[in-house]
Amino acid sequence: MKKFSEVIDYYYSELNPIVKELEKKRQKVKKNIITWMIGGVVAIFILITAVMSHTDVDIFLQSGIVLLGASVGLYGFLYKMMSKGYNIEFKLRVIEPLIKFIDPNLKYTPNATIPEYIFKKSKIITDDIDLYHGDDLVEGVVDGVNIAFCDLHVEKEYKDSNNDSDYQTLFQGIFLQAEFPKEFHGTTVVLPDMAENIFGSYLGRMLQSFGNEMQLVKLDNVEFEKYFVVYSSDQIEARYILSHSMMERMIKFRKKVGHRISFSFVGGEMFVGVHYNRESLEASVFGSLLEYKIVKEFVESLYYSLEIVQELKLNQKIWSKR
Repeated sequence: MKKFSEVIDYYYSELNPIVKELEKKRQKVKKNIITWMIGGVVAIFILITAVMSHTDVDIFLQSGIVLLGASVGLYGFLYKMMSKGYNIEFKLRVIEPLIKFIDPNLKYTPNATIPEYIFKKSKIITDDIDLYHGDDLVEGVVDGVNIAFCDLHVEKEYKDSNNDSDYQTLFQGIFLQAEFPKEFHGTTVVLPDMAENIFGSYLGRMLQSFGNEMQLVKLDNVEFEKYFVVYSSDQIEARYILSHSMMERMIKFRKKVGHRISFSFVGGEMFVGVHYNRESLEASVFGSLLEYKIVKEFVESLYYSLEIVQELKLNQKIWSKR
């Protein structure tokens, strides 16, 4: 596999003419969105002024909240509609060539995703899922290991204090499925340790959903337990999977990525969820395609997903099957 620096160099050299062309289109789309939004704000201001002159304070406040919500919805609609064509072109002319440069045998499908049943199988999230959407599916064989990954956004519906529906993000980031070189039969889930604080109620629901099947696994690696908390249906098997060397590689990968990561080992496969909390391979119209920080972010999202085979040594068939 190509080095990260080689991928960056390829972006700024071979793809440079395409990037400059897309940068001009990005600026045009950005200008159109801002123009429409200014028009929308002016229209809302006029409506608010009209409402103020004919209603009391309570009705005015209620109307203001409705109009504010409408303006947010308008922004979301305009942004999605106006940036859609630009994003499709960015993926086909930039993301796909980058993937092919890293490994020509990989298949990239911008509008496809890993099926929901596979995500549920991973048990990284066990809450009920109400919205499941993703894109940027990459599939192939990396160093002899079958992998697939995509960008995912998974949400759950809930009722707020006014009994109105809203959605909570359960997972947003890169979700990866890969062969695992060790044979196992149980379920082992490795979650970010800070999940104890952030997802305390979720962990409780997760354990409840498994009944008495899942148990907390304490491991003899202090640094590993600073980053992760482990639950498994089989204490011995969990230690078999999470050998000392494997834990060290997971720590190293977590530090490199710089984001919370969830792992699970289910049905002979490994699943990885990198919590970027953003669309990892989308090109924002408010960020320049020439700015290194922005380029580095989406190239890292792509590269690290492919590099995981080497980082965790999934390509080394050094373990005998039990």
